[in-house]
Amino acid sequence: MAHSVNDLVANGIDTYLQLHESKTMLRFITCGSVDDGKSTLIGRLLYDSKLVFADQLAALENDSRKVGTQGDELDFALLLDGLTAEREQGITIDVAYRYFSTERRKFIVADTPGHEQYTRNMVTGASMAGVAVILVDARKGILTQTRRHGYLVSLLGIRNVVLAVNKLDLVDFSQEVFDDIETQYRAFATEVGLDDIVCIPMSALRGDNITEASPNTPWYSGPSLMEHLETVEIADDIQTRPFRLPVQWVNRPNLDFRGFAGQIVGGTVNSGDRIRILPSGAESTVARIHTADGDLDQAVAGQSVTIVLADEVDVSRGDVIAAASSPPAVSDQFECHLVWMSEEPMLPGRQYLMKIGTRTVGASAAQPKYKVNVNTLEQTATRTLELNEIGVCNLNLDRQIPFDPYTENREMGGFILIDRFTNATVAAGMLHFALRRADNVHWQAVEVNQQARARLKGQRAALVWFTGLSGVGKSTIANLVEQRLFDLGFHTYLLDGDNVRHGLNKDLGFTDADRVENIRRIAEVSRLMVDAGTIVLASFISPFHAERQLARDLIGDGDFVEVHVDASLEVVEARDRKGLYAKARRGELLHFTGIDSPYEPPEAPDIRLDASGDISAEASAELVVAHLRAAGILAPEMDV
Repeated sequence: MAHSVNDLVANGIDTYLQLHESKTMLRFITCGSVDDGKSTLIGRLLYDSKLVFADQLAALENDSRKVGTQGDELDFALLLDGLTAEREQGITIDVAYRYFSTERRKFIVADTPGHEQYTRNMVTGASMAGVAVILVDARKGILTQTRRHGYLVSLLGIRNVVLAVNKLDLVDFSQEVFDDIETQYRAFATEVGLDDIVCIPMSALRGDNITEASPNTPWYSGPSLMEHLETVEIADDIQTRPFRLPVQWVNRPNLDFRGFAGQIVGGTVNSGDRIRILPSGAESTVARIHTADGDLDQAVAGQSVTIVLADEVDVSRGDVIAAASSPPAVSDQFECHLVWMSEEPMLPGRQYLMKIGTRTVGASAAQPKYKVNVNTLEQTATRTLELNEIGVCNLNLDRQIPFDPYTENREMGGFILIDRFTNATVAAGMLHFALRRADNVHWQAVEVNQQARARLKGQRAALVWFTGLSGVGKSTIANLVEQRLFDLGFHTYLLDGDNVRHGLNKDLGFTDADRVENIRRIAEVSRLMVDAGTIVLASFISPFHAERQLARDLIGDGDFVEVHVDASLEVVEARDRKGLYAKARRGELLHFTGIDSPYEPPEAPDIRLDASGDISAEASAELVVAHLRAAGILAPEMDV
């Protein structure tokens, strides 16, 4: 229980604060099916532990009368269900966090949603938890959502589970009902790799077995929920694992001090230890372990420190300082689990940002190997992942990163994917292992490079990318530009959207995922042709920002020219020389850009051509040639 005022007077506030600081911290979540009583359980836990302040209790009494579901009694769920929508529906939508402490321990509890549609919220709440309290309504038994949350808990690395069989008062505190539910759940838990299970019979509303043993369950001899939470030992051997410190900040306040700050996420480090910097592989020795309170001889996982090295080595934010004797692996290709969190489906091949630890890199996911039906644990084939779906796929990065498998170190193996344009988190993931092909495939250095090849041709290699709606005139203008450059003696090649679908991309359709892969392939081909010293003209609808940015990133800003051939949908649909828009309007062409598939116009193209009809295609082509000349892509000695 909380200390009284007399305790504080007798022992002194300083003594109390020292005792509070020395308490261990436990993070736990509550999860389960809808209306199993998660919010009520936490509310009751706080109330019975005398951790609800007087003003909170007064507000609870007032809210219980107005919007409560328990008649004249307190509705403890209202302590947690803070959103208006939650109170109206009587469910939890967002993740509600509460911080409290008892004499023995400090706690952070996350009340996570029960609805299947809020799986992403549940994953967020569970990502840092050490214990999961999974509630089951004694009247309903083990439900699909119970198994779903058990699987997710196992996937996220939580090994300590409390099965809280709630609302036992509604089945007359039947031991037979409790035993049957426990037997079923333990059988399921074995399937998903959960073996540390504690089952507790309770009534969250009435307070049975919440903070102390209930006289209504004389057949139960185990701990109450609070007793278990105060004493459970989390099987966290992170401090015994190899030393890992992701660098968050290079601290250099003056010329005499250069340290690398971050939080240790694995193992211990001592002054004098030999370390290795990843991914570079450089080695050095720990000269000092600096903190705000002075230097330490040793630091352990969970502490934030600044490491000073004995040698001047190159270390940047995102690098990992690790034990030289047991460094993490380094790779740029992985197999991983993905939990998809975006309303927009996953697009295989699309470039996202991946944040892992303190490092952010470019990443793209291949078509999933399978997705997991978390209700049945069945693995099914799929081409993409939708909101709240979980799948296994290969991940490709634009550079190598140090990592440990998620099962060995959450911080070194857990990551999120971020949309490059909206900055929204679209997925959470867990790395399994590096792909062997990542070690077998290396970039072969060659003596003749892009600059040498382009110099031989008397030009500067570049990629001129024409984008715009179907029928806007991209191919016509690109063809005229190539004719003009050819007449001037330049070495060019025109890649046209329709032409490449006869060969290289004949296997692709027109879904969003296929469009992403279509442009990815063209961008890679264009990179090779630019490397050959050629001026490449690419004419593709290329409807998405992300894939056009991929092409720009592959080529480099200086050698990439984006041309937006711009006209409104009404203008191009009125022309409709091929009759494609009419077919799309009749439903005969699916996924047609501008009709039932979006077009994301460039925000700042290098050249914008008005194709509404006021300027001829010939004049537009001359504008492009003039821009290339001004940009230095057309060498003066060849411009005759």
